[in-house]
Amino acid sequence: MNIREANIHDVDRINDVHNQAVREKFKVAYLRQRTKEEAMEWFKEHNSKEYPIYVADIDSTVVGFVYINEYRPGRIALKQTAEISYFIDENYRRRGIGKKLVEYMESNCYKLGIKTLFAIIIDNNEASIKLIETCGYRKWGYLPNIAVFDTIEVGHLYYGKRILP
Repeated sequence: MNIREANIHDVDRINDVHNQAVREKFKVAYLRQRTKEEAMEWFKEHNSKEYPIYVADIDSTVVGFVYINEYRPGRIALKQTAEISYFIDENYRRRGIGKKLVEYMESNCYKLGIKTLFAIIIDNNEASIKLIETCGYRKWGYLPNIAVFDTIEVGHLYYGKRILP
C-alpha cells in the first residue's frame, strides 16, 4: 500500500468510496450521494498546502482517503485546529488502512501548522469509533439526536487529539 497526496485523476475513485459510505447510512451524515461535479468542486476547495487530501492506493487503485477541513472558517484564533475525515472502500476495511491514513495525516500536521485534530462521528458507527480511539483520540463531546436518517435520530461524537511535534 502506498499513501500519497491525491490528484485530480483520483477524484472519481475518491467519490466512489465516499458514496459507498452514504449508501450504507450511519457512516456519514450525507443523505444523498455526491455527483461527479460536486466531487470535483470539493476537491478543488482543498488547498494542499493547508488542507490536503491523501489517498491510500493498492496496485494503483485508491482504496481509501483522509483529509482535513478548516474549523470555523474566518476565526483566526482557531486556525491551528482542523477536522479530520477518512473513508475506506468497503472491500478493504479492517486491514489497518484507516489507521495508517490517520497517522499519515497526523505526521504532516506540524508542517501544516495544525496542533489539534478532531473527528465528528455518528454515535452508532462503532468501527470508526474504534479506529479513532486506537489512534489515541479521546471523546471530547457529544451532541445527542442531531442527525436524522429517515425517522431514526442519532448523535454526533466529537473525538479530539493534540498533535505536537
